[in-house]
Amino acid sequence: MKKILAMILAMIMVMALVACGNQNSTSGGDTSGSSTGVATTTPDSSSGGDTGRVYWLNMKPEADEALQALAAAYEAQTGVPTKVVTAASGSYDTTLNAEMGKSEAPTLINVGNGSSLATWEDYCLTLDGADVMGELTTTDFNLKNAAGETKSLGWIYESFGIITNKALLEQAGYSIADIKDFASLKAVAEDIHPRSAQLGFDAFTSSGLDGSSSWRFSGHLSNMPLYYEFRDDGITDQPAAIKGTYLDNYRAIWDLYIDNASASKTSLSSATGDQAEAEFGEGKAVFYQNGTWEWSNLTEKFNMNPDDLTMIPIYCGVAGEEKAGVCSGTENCLAVNSKVSEADQKATLDFLYWCVTSDEGLKTLSGIGDIPFKKAPAATNGLSAAAADLLAKGNYAVTWAFNYTPNVDSWRATLVTALTAYSADQSDAKWADVVAAVVDGWAYEYQVVNG
Repeated sequence: MKKILAMILAMIMVMALVACGNQNSTSGGDTSGSSTGVATTTPDSSSGGDTGRVYWLNMKPEADEALQALAAAYEAQTGVPTKVVTAASGSYDTTLNAEMGKSEAPTLINVGNGSSLATWEDYCLTLDGADVMGELTTTDFNLKNAAGETKSLGWIYESFGIITNKALLEQAGYSIADIKDFASLKAVAEDIHPRSAQLGFDAFTSSGLDGSSSWRFSGHLSNMPLYYEFRDDGITDQPAAIKGTYLDNYRAIWDLYIDNASASKTSLSSATGDQAEAEFGEGKAVFYQNGTWEWSNLTEKFNMNPDDLTMIPIYCGVAGEEKAGVCSGTENCLAVNSKVSEADQKATLDFLYWCVTSDEGLKTLSGIGDIPFKKAPAATNGLSAAAADLLAKGNYAVTWAFNYTPNVDSWRATLVTALTAYSADQSDAKWADVVAAVVDGWAYEYQVVNG
Protein backbone atom coordinates (compact mmCIF):
# COMPACT_ATOMS: atom_id res chain seq x y z
CA MET A 1 0.00 0.00 0.00
CA LYS A 2 2.83 2.37 0.87
CA LYS A 3 4.47 1.67 -2.52
CA ILE A 4 1.23 2.50 -4.35
CA LEU A 5 0.85 5.79 -2.45
CA ALA A 6 4.46 6.71 -3.19
CA MET A 7 3.96 6.04 -6.90
CA ILE A 8 0.81 8.18 -6.95
CA LEU A 9 2.58 11.06 -5.17
CA ALA A 10 5.52 10.84 -7.57
CA MET A 11 3.19 11.00 -10.58
CA ILE A 12 1.42 14.06 -9.12
CA MET A 13 4.75 15.84 -8.59
CA VAL A 14 5.89 15.12 -12.16
CA MET A 15 2.62 16.40 -13.61
CA ALA A 16 2.87 19.55 -11.47
CA LEU A 17 6.42 20.21 -12.67
CA VAL A 18 5.43 19.76 -16.31
CA ALA A 19 2.46 22.12 -15.92
CA CYS A 20 4.65 24.67 -14.20
CA GLY A 21 7.25 24.44 -16.93
CA ASN A 22 4.68 24.96 -19.67
CA GLN A 23 3.24 27.98 -17.82
CA ASN A 24 6.66 29.62 -17.56
CA SER A 25 7.34 29.07 -21.26
CA THR A 26 4.15 30.73 -22.42
CA SER A 27 4.51 33.74 -20.15
CA GLY A 28 7.96 34.84 -21.14
CA GLY A 29 10.53 32.10 -20.57
CA ASP A 30 11.86 32.33 -24.15
CA THR A 31 10.41 35.57 -25.57
CA SER A 32 12.25 35.15 -28.84
CA GLY A 33 10.27 32.03 -29.81
CA SER A 34 13.21 31.13 -32.05
CA SER A 35 14.41 27.79 -30.74
CA THR A 36 11.90 25.96 -28.57
CA GLY A 37 8.83 26.06 -30.77
CA VAL A 38 6.80 26.91 -27.64
CA ALA A 39 4.13 29.64 -28.07
CA THR A 40 5.39 32.87 -26.44
CA THR A 41 4.02 36.36 -25.76
CA THR A 42 5.77 39.71 -26.04
CA PRO A 43 4.71 43.25 -25.10
CA ASP A 44 2.49 44.89 -27.74
CA SER A 45 4.97 46.79 -29.90
CA SER A 46 2.26 49.22 -30.95
CA SER A 47 1.99 50.54 -27.42
CA GLY A 48 5.64 50.43 -26.39
CA GLY A 49 4.81 48.34 -23.32
CA ASP A 50 3.88 50.10 -20.10
CA THR A 51 5.94 53.18 -21.05
CA GLY A 52 4.13 53.76 -24.32
CA ARG A 53 5.91 55.14 -27.37
CA VAL A 54 6.23 58.38 -29.31
CA TYR A 55 6.11 58.58 -33.10
CA TRP A 56 6.12 62.13 -34.48
CA LEU A 57 5.23 62.38 -38.17
CA ASN A 58 6.89 65.72 -38.88
CA MET A 59 5.79 68.15 -41.61
CA LYS A 60 8.86 70.42 -41.64
CA PRO A 61 11.76 68.93 -43.65
CA GLU A 62 14.04 71.79 -42.62
CA ALA A 63 13.60 70.74 -38.97
CA ASP A 64 14.29 67.04 -39.48
CA GLU A 65 17.88 66.97 -38.22
CA ALA A 66 17.08 68.98 -35.10
CA LEU A 67 14.00 66.89 -34.27
CA GLN A 68 15.85 63.61 -34.80
CA ALA A 69 18.44 64.72 -32.25
CA LEU A 70 15.69 65.82 -29.87
CA ALA A 71 13.95 62.44 -30.09
CA ALA A 72 17.23 60.62 -29.43
CA ALA A 73 17.91 62.79 -26.38
CA TYR A 74 14.45 62.15 -24.96
CA GLU A 75 14.68 58.40 -25.46
CA ALA A 76 18.12 58.33 -23.83
CA GLN A 77 16.82 60.21 -20.79
CA THR A 78 13.51 58.42 -20.33
CA GLY A 79 13.80 55.04 -22.03
CA VAL A 80 10.57 55.75 -23.93
CA PRO A 81 10.83 54.64 -27.58
CA THR A 82 10.78 57.93 -29.50
CA LYS A 83 11.14 58.48 -33.22
CA VAL A 84 10.60 61.20 -35.77
CA VAL A 85 9.72 60.48 -39.38
CA THR A 86 9.72 63.46 -41.72
CA ALA A 87 7.54 63.58 -44.81
CA ALA A 88 9.14 64.88 -47.99
CA SER A 89 8.28 68.45 -48.92
CA GLY A 90 4.77 68.67 -50.35
CA SER A 91 3.90 65.07 -49.50
CA TYR A 92 2.65 65.32 -45.93
CA ASP A 93 -1.01 64.51 -46.59
CA THR A 94 -0.10 61.48 -48.69
CA THR A 95 2.38 60.24 -46.09
CA LEU A 96 -0.07 60.82 -43.25
CA ASN A 97 -2.79 58.82 -44.97
CA ALA A 98 -0.39 55.93 -45.51
CA GLU A 99 1.07 55.96 -41.99
CA MET A 100 -2.23 56.26 -40.14
CA GLY A 101 -3.34 52.97 -41.64
CA LYS A 102 -0.45 51.04 -40.14
CA SER A 103 -0.49 49.03 -36.90
CA GLU A 104 2.18 51.30 -35.41
CA ALA A 105 0.58 54.56 -36.50
CA PRO A 106 2.02 57.95 -35.62
CA THR A 107 1.14 59.17 -32.16
CA LEU A 108 1.81 62.84 -33.01
CA ILE A 109 0.61 64.34 -36.29
CA ASN A 110 0.25 67.72 -37.95
CA VAL A 111 -3.35 68.95 -38.25
CA GLY A 112 -2.81 72.51 -39.34
CA ASN A 113 -6.02 74.06 -40.66
CA GLY A 114 -9.77 73.76 -40.64
CA SER A 115 -9.87 71.45 -43.64
CA SER A 116 -7.35 69.10 -42.08
CA LEU A 117 -9.24 69.12 -38.80
CA ALA A 118 -12.45 68.19 -40.60
CA THR A 119 -10.65 65.17 -42.06
CA TRP A 120 -8.82 64.01 -38.93
CA GLU A 121 -10.94 65.20 -35.99
CA ASP A 122 -11.89 61.67 -34.97
CA TYR A 123 -8.16 60.93 -34.60
CA CYS A 124 -7.40 64.02 -32.51
CA LEU A 125 -7.29 63.67 -28.75
CA THR A 126 -8.88 66.57 -26.86
CA LEU A 127 -5.95 68.49 -25.37
CA ASP A 128 -7.76 70.75 -22.91
CA GLY A 129 -6.40 70.12 -19.43
CA ALA A 130 -3.14 68.57 -20.63
CA ASP A 131 -0.02 69.89 -18.90
CA VAL A 132 1.39 71.24 -22.18
CA MET A 133 -1.62 73.56 -22.52
CA GLY A 134 -0.62 75.35 -19.33
CA GLU A 135 2.70 76.34 -20.90
CA LEU A 136 1.21 78.37 -23.76
CA THR A 137 1.47 82.15 -23.92
CA THR A 138 -1.50 82.21 -26.31
CA THR A 139 -4.14 79.77 -27.52
CA ASP A 140 -4.75 81.75 -30.72
CA PHE A 141 -2.76 79.31 -32.86
CA ASN A 142 -4.63 76.22 -31.66
CA LEU A 143 -7.41 74.54 -33.62
CA LYS A 144 -10.74 73.79 -31.97
CA ASN A 145 -13.69 71.76 -33.14
CA ALA A 146 -17.30 72.94 -33.29
CA ALA A 147 -17.74 72.05 -29.61
CA GLY A 148 -14.87 74.36 -28.64
CA GLU A 149 -12.49 71.53 -27.74
CA THR A 150 -8.80 72.00 -28.48
CA LYS A 151 -7.77 69.35 -30.97
CA SER A 152 -4.46 70.62 -32.33
CA LEU A 153 -1.72 72.69 -30.71
CA GLY A 154 0.08 75.49 -32.59
CA TRP A 155 3.74 74.99 -31.68
CA ILE A 156 5.61 77.34 -34.01
CA TYR A 157 4.60 80.48 -35.89
CA GLU A 158 5.74 83.42 -38.04
CA SER A 159 4.68 87.04 -37.79
CA PHE A 160 4.37 90.14 -39.93
CA GLY A 161 3.48 93.72 -39.17
CA ILE A 162 4.99 97.16 -39.63
CA ILE A 163 8.75 96.96 -39.11
CA THR A 164 9.86 100.22 -37.53
CA ASN A 165 13.19 102.05 -37.31
CA LYS A 166 13.11 103.39 -33.75
CA ALA A 167 16.12 105.65 -34.29
CA LEU A 168 14.48 107.48 -37.20
CA LEU A 169 11.21 107.65 -35.32
CA GLU A 170 12.99 109.39 -32.44
CA GLN A 171 14.70 111.78 -34.85
CA ALA A 172 11.23 112.75 -36.02
CA GLY A 173 10.26 113.47 -32.40
CA TYR A 174 8.32 110.30 -31.54
CA SER A 175 8.70 106.97 -29.77
CA ILE A 176 7.03 103.58 -30.13
CA ALA A 177 4.90 104.45 -27.10
CA ASP A 178 3.25 107.21 -29.14
CA ILE A 179 1.73 104.68 -31.56
CA LYS A 180 -1.18 102.75 -30.06
CA ASP A 181 -3.76 102.52 -32.85
CA PHE A 182 -4.55 103.72 -36.36
CA ALA A 183 -5.28 107.30 -35.32
CA SER A 184 -1.90 107.70 -33.64
CA LEU A 185 -0.05 105.94 -36.46
CA LYS A 186 -1.76 108.23 -38.97
CA ALA A 187 -0.85 111.34 -36.95
CA VAL A 188 2.82 110.34 -36.83
CA ALA A 189 3.03 109.40 -40.51
CA GLU A 190 1.24 112.54 -41.68
CA ASP A 191 3.61 114.66 -39.62
CA ILE A 192 6.76 112.96 -40.95
CA HIS A 193 5.83 112.96 -44.64
CA PRO A 194 5.63 116.75 -45.15
CA ARG A 195 8.99 117.08 -43.38
CA SER A 196 10.70 114.32 -45.37
CA ALA A 197 13.08 116.68 -47.21
CA GLN A 198 14.12 118.25 -43.93
CA LEU A 199 14.42 114.93 -42.07
CA GLY A 200 16.10 113.02 -44.86
CA PHE A 201 13.60 110.17 -44.69
CA ASP A 202 9.90 109.54 -45.25
CA ALA A 203 7.23 107.73 -43.29
CA PHE A 204 6.63 104.56 -45.36
CA THR A 205 8.59 102.57 -47.89
CA SER A 206 7.11 102.10 -51.35
CA SER A 207 4.08 99.81 -51.52
CA GLY A 208 5.14 98.08 -54.70
CA LEU A 209 2.61 96.07 -56.66
CA ASP A 210 5.18 94.30 -58.80
CA GLY A 211 4.99 90.53 -58.35
CA SER A 212 8.00 90.54 -56.02
CA SER A 213 6.17 92.83 -53.61
CA SER A 214 2.41 92.67 -54.22
CA TRP A 215 1.91 89.64 -51.94
CA ARG A 216 2.57 91.97 -49.01
CA PHE A 217 -0.67 93.78 -49.78
CA SER A 218 -2.91 91.40 -51.74
CA GLY A 219 -2.10 88.68 -49.20
CA HIS A 220 -0.75 90.07 -45.95
CA LEU A 221 -2.52 93.43 -45.80
CA SER A 222 -5.79 91.88 -46.96
CA ASN A 223 -5.54 89.70 -43.87
CA MET A 224 -6.71 92.67 -41.81
CA PRO A 225 -10.29 92.94 -43.16
CA LEU A 226 -10.53 89.16 -43.50
CA TYR A 227 -9.38 88.50 -39.93
CA TYR A 228 -11.83 90.91 -38.32
CA GLU A 229 -14.77 89.78 -40.46
CA PHE A 230 -14.08 86.13 -39.73
CA ARG A 231 -13.59 86.89 -36.04
CA ASP A 232 -16.95 88.66 -35.84
CA ASP A 233 -18.78 85.93 -37.77
CA GLY A 234 -17.10 82.95 -36.12
CA ILE A 235 -15.69 81.66 -39.41
CA THR A 236 -13.42 78.65 -38.85
CA ASP A 237 -13.37 77.16 -42.35
CA GLN A 238 -13.21 78.50 -45.89
CA PRO A 239 -16.47 80.36 -46.58
CA ALA A 240 -18.15 80.31 -49.97
CA ALA A 241 -18.63 84.08 -49.80
CA ILE A 242 -17.47 87.08 -47.77
CA LYS A 243 -19.16 90.39 -46.99
CA GLY A 244 -16.26 92.86 -47.00
CA THR A 245 -17.30 94.30 -43.64
CA TYR A 246 -13.93 95.89 -42.96
CA LEU A 247 -12.87 96.97 -46.44
CA ASP A 248 -13.13 100.65 -45.45
CA ASN A 249 -10.41 99.89 -42.91
CA TYR A 250 -8.34 98.25 -45.64
CA ARG A 251 -8.72 101.41 -47.71
CA ALA A 252 -7.68 103.59 -44.78
CA ILE A 253 -4.37 101.79 -44.16
CA TRP A 254 -3.61 101.50 -47.89
CA ASP A 255 -4.19 105.22 -48.34
CA LEU A 256 -1.92 105.93 -45.38
CA TYR A 257 0.85 103.84 -46.95
CA ILE A 258 0.76 105.40 -50.40
CA ASP A 259 -0.02 108.98 -49.32
CA ASN A 260 2.97 109.14 -46.97
CA ALA A 261 5.82 107.67 -48.99
CA SER A 262 8.29 109.10 -51.47
CA ALA A 263 7.27 106.69 -54.25
CA SER A 264 4.97 108.03 -56.93
CA LYS A 265 1.53 106.43 -56.78
CA THR A 266 1.58 105.87 -60.53
CA SER A 267 4.84 103.92 -60.28
CA LEU A 268 3.63 101.25 -57.87
CA SER A 269 2.87 98.68 -60.59
CA SER A 270 6.62 98.35 -61.21
CA ALA A 271 7.96 99.03 -57.71
CA THR A 272 9.67 95.88 -56.37
CA GLY A 273 10.15 94.18 -53.05
CA ASP A 274 13.91 94.79 -53.21
CA GLN A 275 13.21 98.49 -53.68
CA ALA A 276 11.14 98.70 -50.49
CA GLU A 277 13.67 96.65 -48.54
CA ALA A 278 16.50 98.93 -49.67
CA GLU A 279 14.55 102.08 -48.80
CA PHE A 280 14.16 100.81 -45.27
CA GLY A 281 17.61 99.24 -44.97
CA GLU A 282 19.28 102.45 -46.12
CA GLY A 283 17.38 104.60 -43.64
CA LYS A 284 15.05 106.29 -46.12
CA ALA A 285 11.80 105.38 -44.33
CA VAL A 286 10.59 104.78 -40.78
CA PHE A 287 7.97 102.12 -41.55
CA TYR A 288 8.13 98.97 -43.69
CA GLN A 289 5.41 96.32 -43.83
CA ASN A 290 7.02 92.89 -43.73
CA GLY A 291 7.78 90.01 -41.39
CA THR A 292 10.15 88.33 -38.97
CA TRP A 293 11.99 86.67 -41.88
CA GLU A 294 13.47 90.07 -42.80
CA TRP A 295 15.66 90.23 -39.68
CA SER A 296 18.83 88.74 -41.14
CA ASN A 297 18.63 90.81 -44.32
CA LEU A 298 18.21 94.06 -42.40
CA THR A 299 20.89 93.38 -39.80
CA GLU A 300 23.42 91.62 -42.05
CA LYS A 301 22.85 92.72 -45.63
CA PHE A 302 22.16 96.34 -44.68
CA ASN A 303 24.10 96.30 -41.40
CA MET A 304 21.26 97.96 -39.51
CA ASN A 305 21.66 98.30 -35.74
CA PRO A 306 19.52 95.53 -34.19
CA ASP A 307 18.65 97.85 -31.32
CA ASP A 308 16.96 100.23 -33.77
CA LEU A 309 14.49 97.64 -35.07
CA THR A 310 11.11 96.54 -33.81
CA MET A 311 7.74 95.57 -35.23
CA ILE A 312 4.32 97.02 -34.43
CA PRO A 313 0.82 95.80 -35.37
CA ILE A 314 -0.86 96.81 -38.61
CA TYR A 315 -3.45 99.22 -37.27
CA CYS A 316 -6.43 99.98 -39.48
CA GLY A 317 -9.01 101.65 -37.23
CA VAL A 318 -10.93 98.69 -35.79
CA ALA A 319 -12.38 99.17 -32.31
CA GLY A 320 -10.18 97.64 -29.62
CA GLU A 321 -7.13 97.36 -31.86
CA GLU A 322 -4.92 98.91 -29.17
CA LYS A 323 -4.86 95.35 -27.76
CA ALA A 324 -3.91 93.78 -31.09
CA GLY A 325 -0.70 91.91 -31.67
CA VAL A 326 1.08 91.58 -34.97
CA CYS A 327 -0.24 89.19 -37.63
CA SER A 328 0.94 85.80 -36.46
CA GLY A 329 -0.01 82.44 -37.78
CA THR A 330 0.93 78.91 -38.64
CA GLU A 331 -0.20 75.67 -40.16
CA ASN A 332 2.21 73.81 -37.90
CA CYS A 333 -0.18 72.39 -35.30
CA LEU A 334 0.27 69.11 -33.45
CA ALA A 335 -2.47 66.62 -32.60
CA VAL A 336 -2.15 63.50 -30.47
CA ASN A 337 -3.59 60.40 -32.13
CA SER A 338 -6.65 59.34 -30.14
CA LYS A 339 -6.71 55.91 -31.79
CA VAL A 340 -3.45 54.67 -30.28
CA SER A 341 -3.27 53.10 -26.83
CA GLU A 342 -3.68 55.14 -23.66
CA ALA A 343 -0.03 54.40 -22.87
CA ASP A 344 1.02 55.88 -26.23
CA GLN A 345 -1.20 58.91 -25.69
CA LYS A 346 0.29 59.54 -22.25
CA ALA A 347 3.84 59.03 -23.53
CA THR A 348 3.22 61.53 -26.31
CA LEU A 349 1.70 64.14 -23.99
CA ASP A 350 4.65 63.67 -21.61
CA PHE A 351 7.03 64.17 -24.54
CA LEU A 352 5.29 67.36 -25.61
CA TYR A 353 5.47 68.73 -22.07
CA TRP A 354 9.17 67.91 -21.90
CA CYS A 355 9.74 69.65 -25.25
CA VAL A 356 8.29 72.93 -23.97
CA THR A 357 9.78 72.90 -20.46
CA SER A 358 13.24 71.29 -20.74
CA ASP A 359 16.38 73.14 -21.80
CA GLU A 360 16.97 70.65 -24.62
CA GLY A 361 13.44 70.90 -25.93
CA LEU A 362 13.16 74.66 -25.77
CA LYS A 363 16.55 75.19 -27.37
CA THR A 364 15.62 72.89 -30.25
CA LEU A 365 12.16 74.28 -30.89
CA SER A 366 13.22 77.93 -30.62
CA GLY A 367 16.03 77.21 -33.05
CA ILE A 368 13.42 76.16 -35.61
CA GLY A 369 11.27 79.27 -35.23
CA ASP A 370 9.13 81.39 -32.93
CA ILE A 371 7.37 79.33 -30.27
CA PRO A 372 4.43 80.38 -28.02
CA PHE A 373 5.57 78.90 -24.69
CA LYS A 374 6.21 80.54 -21.33
CA LYS A 375 9.72 79.21 -20.83
CA ALA A 376 10.91 79.92 -24.37
CA PRO A 377 14.33 81.60 -24.45
CA ALA A 378 14.45 85.20 -25.53
CA ALA A 379 14.47 85.41 -29.31
CA THR A 380 17.69 86.63 -30.92
CA ASN A 381 15.53 87.92 -33.78
CA GLY A 382 14.36 91.31 -32.52
CA LEU A 383 11.24 91.26 -34.68
CA SER A 384 10.26 87.89 -33.24
CA ALA A 385 10.95 89.22 -29.76
CA ALA A 386 8.60 92.15 -30.38
CA ALA A 387 5.85 89.80 -31.57
CA ALA A 388 6.33 87.51 -28.56
CA ASP A 389 6.33 90.46 -26.17
CA LEU A 390 2.92 91.60 -27.40
CA LEU A 391 1.50 88.12 -26.87
CA ALA A 392 3.09 87.89 -23.42
CA LYS A 393 1.36 91.15 -22.49
CA GLY A 394 -2.02 89.64 -23.36
CA ASN A 395 -2.53 91.19 -26.79
CA TYR A 396 -4.53 89.05 -29.20
CA ALA A 397 -2.82 87.52 -32.20
CA VAL A 398 -4.21 88.64 -35.54
CA THR A 399 -4.18 85.18 -37.05
CA TRP A 400 -3.77 84.32 -40.71
CA ALA A 401 -7.28 84.47 -42.15
CA PHE A 402 -5.82 84.72 -45.66
CA ASN A 403 -5.11 80.98 -45.42
CA TYR A 404 -8.77 80.49 -46.36
CA THR A 405 -8.48 82.32 -49.71
CA PRO A 406 -9.88 80.22 -52.58
CA ASN A 407 -7.79 79.86 -55.73
CA VAL A 408 -5.38 82.20 -54.03
CA ASP A 409 -3.10 83.23 -56.91
CA SER A 410 -5.98 84.18 -59.18
CA TRP A 411 -7.86 86.03 -56.42
CA ARG A 412 -4.77 88.05 -55.51
CA ALA A 413 -3.98 88.88 -59.13
CA THR A 414 -7.44 90.38 -59.59
CA LEU A 415 -7.03 92.40 -56.40
CA VAL A 416 -3.60 93.71 -57.47
CA THR A 417 -5.05 94.95 -60.76
CA ALA A 418 -7.78 96.84 -58.91
CA LEU A 419 -5.34 98.25 -56.31
CA THR A 420 -3.03 99.47 -59.06
CA ALA A 421 -5.84 101.38 -60.76
CA TYR A 422 -7.07 102.80 -57.46
CA SER A 423 -3.60 103.97 -56.42
CA ALA A 424 -3.38 106.15 -59.49
CA ASP A 425 -6.92 107.51 -58.92
CA GLN A 426 -8.10 107.30 -55.31
CA SER A 427 -11.75 107.86 -56.17
CA ASP A 428 -14.77 106.09 -54.73
CA ALA A 429 -15.48 104.58 -58.13
CA LYS A 430 -12.05 102.99 -58.32
CA TRP A 431 -12.37 101.77 -54.75
CA ALA A 432 -15.66 100.10 -55.69
CA ASP A 433 -13.62 98.04 -58.14
CA VAL A 434 -11.32 96.98 -55.30
CA VAL A 435 -14.35 95.92 -53.24
CA ALA A 436 -15.65 93.92 -56.19
CA ALA A 437 -12.26 92.26 -56.64
CA VAL A 438 -12.28 91.19 -53.01
CA VAL A 439 -15.92 90.20 -52.48
CA ASP A 440 -17.14 89.14 -55.91
CA GLY A 441 -13.73 87.71 -56.69
CA TRP A 442 -13.89 85.49 -53.61
CA ALA A 443 -17.28 84.04 -54.59
CA TYR A 444 -16.11 83.49 -58.15
CA GLU A 445 -12.86 81.76 -57.19
CA TYR A 446 -14.68 79.60 -54.66
CA GLN A 447 -16.97 78.38 -57.42
CA VAL A 448 -14.00 77.73 -59.71
CA VAL A 449 -12.44 75.47 -57.09
CA ASN A 450 -15.54 73.89 -55.58
CA GLY A 451 -18.10 74.02 -58.36
